[in-house]
Amino acid sequence: MIAVPPLDHPAVLDMIPHPSAPSSQTLQPDSQATLSPAPSQLDLSHLPPIFVSATHFEHDDLHELEDELAAAGAVLTYDLSEARVVLSKALSKKRIAYDLRAKGLWTEEVKLCEARPHALNAGTDGTSDERPTKRRMLDSKQNFARGKTQAKAIVIDDEDTDSDVEVVAFKTSKVSAAECSNGTSSKTADASKTLIDDQDTIRVIKMNWFEDSSKVGFPLPLDHYITYLARSIPKPVTEATPVPKASQKPATRVATTTAASPHLDHDARHILERAKEDAASASKSHDPLGRRNFGHAVAAAKAASWAGGHGKSQKQYAHLLHATTTEEETGSSSELPEMPDWVKQGIKYSCQRSTPATSPNTAFTNQLKKIQLARTLTNDEIGVRAYSTSIASLSAYPYLLSSPREILALPGCDAKIANLFVEYSNTGKIQAVEDLEADEDMKVLRLFYEIWGVGAMTAREFYYDRGWKDLDDIVEHGWSTLSRVQQIGVKYYDDFLDRIPRKEVEEIGAIIHRHAVKVRDTGVQSLIVGGYRRGKQACGDVDMIVSHPDEGQTLNIVNDIVASLEDEGWITHTLLLSLHNSKRNQETLPYKSREGPSGSHGGFDTLDKALVVWQDPVWPSKAADEARARETGEKLRNPNIHRRVDIIIAPWRTVGCAVTGWSGGTTFQRDLRRYAKNTRGWKFDSSGIRDRANGEVMDVEGYSEYKGLIGKGRAKDTVQAEKRVFEGMGLVYREPWDRVTG
Repeated sequence: MIAVPPLDHPAVLDMIPHPSAPSSQTLQPDSQATLSPAPSQLDLSHLPPIFVSATHFEHDDLHELEDELAAAGAVLTYDLSEARVVLSKALSKKRIAYDLRAKGLWTEEVKLCEARPHALNAGTDGTSDERPTKRRMLDSKQNFARGKTQAKAIVIDDEDTDSDVEVVAFKTSKVSAAECSNGTSSKTADASKTLIDDQDTIRVIKMNWFEDSSKVGFPLPLDHYITYLARSIPKPVTEATPVPKASQKPATRVATTTAASPHLDHDARHILERAKEDAASASKSHDPLGRRNFGHAVAAAKAASWAGGHGKSQKQYAHLLHATTTEEETGSSSELPEMPDWVKQGIKYSCQRSTPATSPNTAFTNQLKKIQLARTLTNDEIGVRAYSTSIASLSAYPYLLSSPREILALPGCDAKIANLFVEYSNTGKIQAVEDLEADEDMKVLRLFYEIWGVGAMTAREFYYDRGWKDLDDIVEHGWSTLSRVQQIGVKYYDDFLDRIPRKEVEEIGAIIHRHAVKVRDTGVQSLIVGGYRRGKQACGDVDMIVSHPDEGQTLNIVNDIVASLEDEGWITHTLLLSLHNSKRNQETLPYKSREGPSGSHGGFDTLDKALVVWQDPVWPSKAADEARARETGEKLRNPNIHRRVDIIIAPWRTVGCAVTGWSGGTTFQRDLRRYAKNTRGWKFDSSGIRDRANGEVMDVEGYSEYKGLIGKGRAKDTVQAEKRVFEGMGLVYREPWDRVTG
């Protein structure tokens, strides 16, 4: 392996200046507050495309790292075939290689002696050394900064073993503080050089490279942080087809937040020219996920497989909208509407703006949601978030889109989304979506993904690892290997796909409330949340929060409610019965806790809850059917459809957090957590709010007449408690039907 010196190694310390400690900043409670990555001297714009691996990352932390890299000018890509640098927390080479394969990129390791034979295989006199089996020591010089700093690496190469080349010592001359303070112009180009010159070589770099580079203000040499050197290779014929890899995000992020209005900082002619270049590039090399072909064998092979594997020519579909004469002459269009305030102010958090259920751009965003689903099925978490952010921004835009310049002005949208809009406007469709819906692999993955209890990773395992292609394959070949939840999901597959009308949702909610009162008292309060509260006419499941002003009444109440419902025949299966909150004495989840899976509803596993299968026990012919069953000895069959129901228990002190956490769209909830972290220094989930600095519980709901809410007393109902959560976080209250971000 390559021994990477720690940050406190003398060779590295000699390069690092000692800046004074940064001054602290006080965050002001402002309903429109935003916190962008802090300005930095670090400039990564000269580096090749960077791909960030999601392995071992928390959902929100990965998103924040992207923002920091983008702020430093890094070229981010979601197409692994484009990436020359991969940032990863994984340290095992086998795990790294597996992660790359999961993204559709097959690799083989490259050793330093293979990468630079002219440097590593030459003796000190310049002659070639032809003794491959003998252990030898070689010198290799690497410029850290142009003509300023040199590192001498002593390399041990033993070709009799499978061990990697090891860098066992470094001797580095000092870099003066003055040189470091001169910026990165004289350092970045050489600091980014590597021992590998082959363009097909990929460097997987430790994550602390970026942290250390941020500290010193310029990019440290990548080679000191390499964990895996590899080159891309075609997929071995004997191997199973890898998961379709994620597509790229446009190589550089468009700085849309600075474009408060299309009339301000963007020159229309420049935007159109750039969009034309992107469109031409996309049309020359097309696959369903919108990737560009950079000539790599893996990318070409994958694009061919997406096309159907029959050598069919690809359609050119990205045609730009025609610019008007006024646009050509003035660089702007009088037809564009005045941008909303949240666009002008560059507000990036969807929890700071209204996103209604009805949008004039629903037809276009529905197309983007299909690409977003493909990103989910291909395990492209970064791509999923990118499309989620764009969809949320487009859904909040109050006007019917008419120009790609409008899209470029929206926070979270870039040239890729603008080009897709141009294509959709010109043709009425997006070819990438057409190809995805026709792709046989994606059809199978979607089928499995819709099984209750099966996520994207399990769906890929069923298809790629086990070779199953339909539900019959699962039942015949793997029924005993499924979890109980998955077996129920397969058994009632069609029932669970049938949407639940609002009226039926209300009936189910009323029955649950009646049983909650039955096992406690009339002080019980309940509220149907989820899609129903956001105004959906039909829901996939029923989510209901139950609480009581007396916290002693909510302790372990979920057990009693489920038992009562089962006795009356409403529940046929209890798939999960969680008492996490009761076991914590209904306290807010500690700041340092591993409870709650990343990417779930905030605090999904932090509250008491029951996930059950629901079936109405009454039907018109029940009495006759029971009599016939007694006569024939046949099993009585209830013809009513099965439904999915979640019963969530929230203690009164944090019921507002629970209602907030279960009422917004996915992107709204994600941005709410990011907003709490970045503008308040708080950790928000459905069990409450804690200060990240000291772990203290923040009582924004006034349960204990705490801090700013002194004198208000406890909330009278769940909605009032929810409004206090918004107020305490410095946010304008949004009605649930204004949180439909997708």
